[in-house]
Amino acid sequence: MTGVSNIPRPHGGKIINRFDSTAKNIDGMYSIEVNYDLRNDIENIADGIFSPLDGFPVQDDFQSIVKSGRLTNGLAWTIPIIMDVDDETAKNMNDAGEVVLRTGNEHFGVIEIEETYSYDKTSVARAIYQTNDLSHPGVMKIIGLKNRLIGGKIEVFKRIPQSPLRKFRMSPSDIRTEIHKRGWKTVVGFQTRNVPHVAHETLQKTAMNIYDGLFVNPLIGKKKSGDFKDDVILGSYEALIENYYPKNRTIFGTLHTEMRYAGPKEAIHHAIMRKNFGCSHFIVGRDHAGVRNYYDTFAAHDIFSDYPDIGIEPVFFPSFYYCNKCLSYANERNCPHGSEFREELSGTKMRRMVSSGEIPAVHLMRPEIAKLIISYKDPFVP
Repeated sequence: MTGVSNIPRPHGGKIINRFDSTAKNIDGMYSIEVNYDLRNDIENIADGIFSPLDGFPVQDDFQSIVKSGRLTNGLAWTIPIIMDVDDETAKNMNDAGEVVLRTGNEHFGVIEIEETYSYDKTSVARAIYQTNDLSHPGVMKIIGLKNRLIGGKIEVFKRIPQSPLRKFRMSPSDIRTEIHKRGWKTVVGFQTRNVPHVAHETLQKTAMNIYDGLFVNPLIGKKKSGDFKDDVILGSYEALIENYYPKNRTIFGTLHTEMRYAGPKEAIHHAIMRKNFGCSHFIVGRDHAGVRNYYDTFAAHDIFSDYPDIGIEPVFFPSFYYCNKCLSYANERNCPHGSEFREELSGTKMRRMVSSGEIPAVHLMRPEIAKLIISYKDPFVP
């Protein structure tokens, strides 16, 4: 173990906790139904995963996030976490002041309304995603939102019920406690929305040689068509870590939010969340959180130079490939052989192979994982 702890303080200085399990009288209060994706993000606020947010941003903070990638107090924040409503609902919520949040008939929290406000969807989409192209899944979502946004603090009194997909969900406090118990001084976080191939494993294990612990934190939540389904991702990482990772050097936990596909701005967002979990370092991939060709290959690396104050160190590894001359995984720094010897791996390539019925070779994907994937009639999001 390294001598001096580099575990950062949470973003903004403390872990936000907006849970209150005490009974609250909500009889007669105005209520609004939210979908499961939004409820996940409300719980992420309450748990401190989105620290320092304690609710949905008021207009000044929202505009600051969109225009500068920071809150009005100057703290780095690049992805607005928002709650949208139609005009009539906004008026009712303003009149009510405090509104009950529910999914179906289950009341799980309240929001204290500070303000409701309009916004320019096109300019917001361009600022966050650097494009107005409706083929971009994030742009399409922004354009499809309702006309008003809500600003106000939230309070949650009932968690989302446990389920097989949530059995590895942990809060920042849980992870930080485990890091402290293990005595780790440095922790590197790994974000993924894909099933793992051996290049991923090689990258993660290279990081294990440098840092005390590895926090594998796959994203479980809404994704675009063609991405792997959540249960496939979860099952494949369970198999990988159970069979190939040292338990005393690895923490596995799931992150329940949606992919925004915002490229470089989402890379900053991902880093901040892992900082809140207690990571001192964060692996930023090539084309991190990208989709198709909307972002330069290394844009997600370059943006970190605009955030020297972010409080977590990005880690930029060169891409690993399998070299048929070296007969091992390598990268351009340690392998002298030309492209004709290289087998490049990517999530896109793995999806293409599985879609065509091709089982990846054992040097590309662990057999336990390949077997799991092909056991699904359709492992992809429709």
